[in-house]
Amino acid sequence: MKILTVIGARPQFIKAAVVSRHLHAKHTEIIVHTGQHFDASMSSLFFRELDLLPPDFNLGVGSDAGPVEKHIEKARQELIRIIKKSKPDIVLVYGDTYSTLAGALAAADTKTPLAHVEAGMRSFNLSMPEEFNRIICDGLSDLLFCPTRTAVENLKAEGRISGVRLTGDVMYDACLYYMRQAEKKSKIMDRLNLKPEEYCLATLHRRSNADNSVNLKKIFLAFRSSNEKIILPLHPRTRKMLGKFGMEKFTGAIKNVRILEPAGYFDLLVLEKNAKKIITDSGGMQKEAYFLKVPCITLREETEWTETVRDRWNVLVGTDTGKIVSAIKHFNPRGKTRKLFGNGNAGRKIVRAMECFA
Repeated sequence: MKILTVIGARPQFIKAAVVSRHLHAKHTEIIVHTGQHFDASMSSLFFRELDLLPPDFNLGVGSDAGPVEKHIEKARQELIRIIKKSKPDIVLVYGDTYSTLAGALAAADTKTPLAHVEAGMRSFNLSMPEEFNRIICDGLSDLLFCPTRTAVENLKAEGRISGVRLTGDVMYDACLYYMRQAEKKSKIMDRLNLKPEEYCLATLHRRSNADNSVNLKKIFLAFRSSNEKIILPLHPRTRKMLGKFGMEKFTGAIKNVRILEPAGYFDLLVLEKNAKKIITDSGGMQKEAYFLKVPCITLREETEWTETVRDRWNVLVGTDTGKIVSAIKHFNPRGKTRKLFGNGNAGRKIVRAMECFA
């Protein structure tokens, strides 16, 4: 079996590493990196830590200036060329980024079967580019690998049953597999002179926040007002926008916020596990907080990971300064978490399903 894997963003590298371990035992995998995340701290570092084979093709799309539509179209055209030349049995895509969409469109254009990992996720907010990408990709997919029962039900409500598989979440596989390595290899706690549960860990990258000066200011005002020690590995996109909005001096003067360069996966896992709380607009970190039983404060009005909210380990606060401060100070769940994301064998299930299909 020959699989062409399309990845481009940091969370996709993590997910692909899980599936690739099982693929390489018996099959051929062609890895295409669109270049969506091209910064070394967002790309090559993750390949090294995860023992993910270097990509067979790197399209370099992320280094181009211009609108995202231009990136999608360039990636689509390049992927069509690669698919026609390599003739894979299945094109495999992950998540909900523009790399995901480009891979799905290229598979449709070449009439190549498409498999989608993290199928069926819905925030029900159509103003989010990610939601549009999910819906289009699921509509084009032949195999839809769902991380949760909720995702299966979402697809069923849309009339989609054929090709749907409940596999569990590859991010849970990754958390279980890599945490031991992370705790042995990461020196981040010593390097930052941190003790467990004495800080909150924050991340901030989503376009609705990072590209909106009003929302950014409200979030940083909340961080300042909380008076909590906050560790913030800053996404390159957010750093760029802070500069564009002339907010670097303002954010740099907030004494309780320690801004870092983007963290590698091992460092991030260790920071997450030891945090008092996690404050984020990332979908993946909402799940990792749940896996690790760390309270999560989500800087969005909705989430595709609704199970984390229903189990009261995650609270949605949007960008309301008062709500953010209140959650930082008072949100303290201490209940149990459930096995909602599988048993850590999602990668194996995905490969087996593709073997049966091919």
